[in-house]
Formats: sequence, C-alpha cells, structure tokens
Amino acid sequence: MSRVAYVNGSYVPFANAAVHIEDRGYQFADGVYEVMAVRNGRLVDLEPHLDRLDRSLAELSMAPAKSRGSLSVVFDEVVRRNRVTDGIVYVQMTRGVAKRDHAFPDASTNSLVVTARGTPPRSTSIIEEGVDVITVPDIRWKRCDIKTVSLLPNILAKQKAREAGAYEAWMVDESDRITEGSSTNAWIVEESGDLVTRQLDHAILSGITRMVVSDLAMRQQRRLVERPFTLEEAIGAAEAFLTSTTSFVTPVVRINRSPVGEGVPGPVTRALYDLYESHLSGQVHD
Repeated sequence: MSRVAYVNGSYVPFANAAVHIEDRGYQFADGVYEVMAVRNGRLVDLEPHLDRLDRSLAELSMAPAKSRGSLSVVFDEVVRRNRVTDGIVYVQMTRGVAKRDHAFPDASTNSLVVTARGTPPRSTSIIEEGVDVITVPDIRWKRCDIKTVSLLPNILAKQKAREAGAYEAWMVDESDRITEGSSTNAWIVEESGDLVTRQLDHAILSGITRMVVSDLAMRQQRRLVERPFTLEEAIGAAEAFLTSTTSFVTPVVRINRSPVGEGVPGPVTRALYDLYESHLSGQVHD
C-alpha cells in the first residue's frame, strides 16, 4: 500500500509530498514538531501532545496552523489512510514560505505536514537485556524545552552513540550533570527505590512519556525526586532507564561501558515498563 501524507490542506502520495524551498523550516529550522504513538489504531496521549505543541508554538510567536479539533481530524485521517495499527504520527508546523530574511516575515501562512507509519513490535531483548548509553557534552542552545526542528546537536550525539554501538547518548552539562538523552529523558533509581529525573526547566524537553511515567510511579506510591543528577550518580545507581514516545520505558544497564547496578534490568524499571505498556493499551485509567 502506498503511504499518504497531509501537506498544507491536501492528502497526497507520500512520494510526492513536498514544501517550498523557501519554507522557513527548511532554511532556518523555524518550526516545531510532535511525535505521537499509535496503539491499536488509537492516538496515545493526544491532549498532552497538543498542549506541548501549543506551548512550543507560543514560545516561537507562531499561531497554530489549525485548531486542535481540526488537527485531531487530520491525525485520525492520516492514520486511517495509512492503515496504521501500531506506529507513530509525526506533525510539523513551520512559519511558512517567505523571502529569506532572519526576521519574521510581515505575513506568511504556516506550513503543516502530517505523516504516519507503522512500526514493528519492539524486540523483547530490549527489556530482557537492557541497553547501553554513552555520554557526550551538552552543546545545545538554552531553550531545549521548546520542541523545535533544530536538532543538529541531537543528531551528532545520536550518531556518536551509534558509532559506539550504544542505544542512546546522554548529554552532560558543564557541571557534570546529566540533562537528557539525544531523543529521550534520563532516569535513575536510587538504592531506596526513589526515582530521580531532572526537573523541568529550559535544559530539557518536557517529555510526554516522562509525564505519564511520573504519574504511574506516584500511583504506585513510588517517591519521585526531580533534581539534577551527576554522571557518577548514574553509574552508581541501583537502576537506570530512559523514556520517550518511541522508546517507551527502556532499561539502561551500562553507561560508558560501566555497569549500572547488577548490569541487568532491575525490578523497578520492569514494573514501570509493564505499567506503561498497560497505559499504551488503554488499560490504565484515571
């Protein structure tokens, strides 16, 4: 089946989907995006994703390309036309097409692109064996809380992880504190069983999976501590894991080749993985 994309008001064959060469997203990375999971044909955590999209747009002084209701209709239609049961929806909004100039154009119409694709089931080895991460200096700009399409430092970090045979790269600031991964939020589990992840500030993205896992953990009476933690703390932790829309809850068993805890996925991470899987399947309710 040929894939279908939504581009500025039209559903078009994926192979023919295109934007103008003077789109500001292409020339300046002047735009924002969201990635949402689809499970059993259903968009997961739609409202929180739309909340974050609205916030990112507001931080860049951009108006939404469509209302939330209209966007939801487009998302559902793109999922339907691509026959996605389990997968992702990608949405990108830019400031649109204008003569190349750094300042905002006096008038432009936002560009909107939406795509969807199915994803294969995750290998069970990931939760059974865990993954490796490496660390890299955090060289990103100072507004990482905005989900912009400007991701060059993240790309370089992810490539270093791939070249090192690791799953992810965790970024470390000038104070030797881990901020987040190139496309994930970072967590550790202390010997007490407390969960630790960096507080929401301009240094990290407010991950939707981070938010959900935080809520699930507190429902299970687990103590959540939001604070910076160092690389040394991470390596010495009882457990570590990462979260994102596409990585779900993934146990981290080695950091820079040093084992975390027993070097295998721990019980807290496994429990959170199971809870999040139930959430994805719609079995966890408010």
